[in-house]
Amino acid sequence: MAQSTGAVYLDLERPADLARITDIEAFCAANPDVMIVLDEVQRRPDLFAPLRGIIDDRRRAGQRFGQFLLLGSASMELLQQSSESLAGRIAQLELQSIGPTEVPQGDIRPLWLRGGFPESYLAASDADSLAWRADFIRTCLERDIPQLGPRIPAETLRRFWVMLAHTQGQTVNAASLARGLDLSGVTIARYLDLMVDLLLVRRLQPWTSNQGKRMVKSPKVYVRDTGLCHALLGIGSYNDLLGHPVVGGSWEGFVIEAIAGRLPQAAQIGFYRTAAGAEIDLIVSLQPGDVWAIDITLTSAPTVGKGFHLACDDLAPARRIVVHAGNHSDPLGNGVEAVAINDLARLF
Repeated sequence: MAQSTGAVYLDLERPADLARITDIEAFCAANPDVMIVLDEVQRRPDLFAPLRGIIDDRRRAGQRFGQFLLLGSASMELLQQSSESLAGRIAQLELQSIGPTEVPQGDIRPLWLRGGFPESYLAASDADSLAWRADFIRTCLERDIPQLGPRIPAETLRRFWVMLAHTQGQTVNAASLARGLDLSGVTIARYLDLMVDLLLVRRLQPWTSNQGKRMVKSPKVYVRDTGLCHALLGIGSYNDLLGHPVVGGSWEGFVIEAIAGRLPQAAQIGFYRTAAGAEIDLIVSLQPGDVWAIDITLTSAPTVGKGFHLACDDLAPARRIVVHAGNHSDPLGNGVEAVAINDLARLF
């Protein structure tokens, strides 16, 4: 079976590279035995239709895998085009940012503060990191998002993003957001859908139960990269973060992203909360019937509250876990495991 050897890289934000694929079929014919990497492919969604024929021709010739690597920002248009034009010919993979299992134990604090974008995490100082993130946010609002189609004033979308950062880890209150921006609830829902589709915000849905309990029905929202969350709120140092009201929600979102990035594609996640006070920060289902209950705490000496035990009584999870900010992973008793955030790799 013939396979691609080597690769050729094209950045579709560079005019010179765009010119090379004016005739994409001719370009691919001239590069038959290499993987073609198309970066920022969301700029040219019209490429998906001709790529379908090129892929089919190569598959008939025995080159079934490794023909193209398509990179770029997630967008509704991109995902729709790829699913309609390249169904059965493409696998979609979300690339994760740097996570806590990838850094030395002493680097958890800067990773949490600065977030997982390499340029931000590896910056020479907190000030340099914050400046990079501010530029990233501005570029997203003023250039990247408008290129994807939505006509939303950049300042309005910034205010919406900042409001979401202030409510990190809380359930969505669409009415409050609408009042704050003087917009309709329908528009707020559209803005939230956009931020979720762009992988900038995570919408964590409540876990459904057959227990007949009165459940919280609104999803919780998180700015997915904690560095961006902190930049939106003007948090520039670790001490500033510890003194900010968002610190608990920020840590919770940090841990949830670390766990979600390690899960298999078919896994499902959510949270559990009842009107009676039973609560689990994160529910993970690796497969039907295999439910894990995960509590998240910023303390280095973890304990489990009554609400967690009540929720576990409702759901009878296969595993009960507390992820904490300390350095040691030990059993807590009553079937509960305490897992340090650096040890997340041992879970999955």
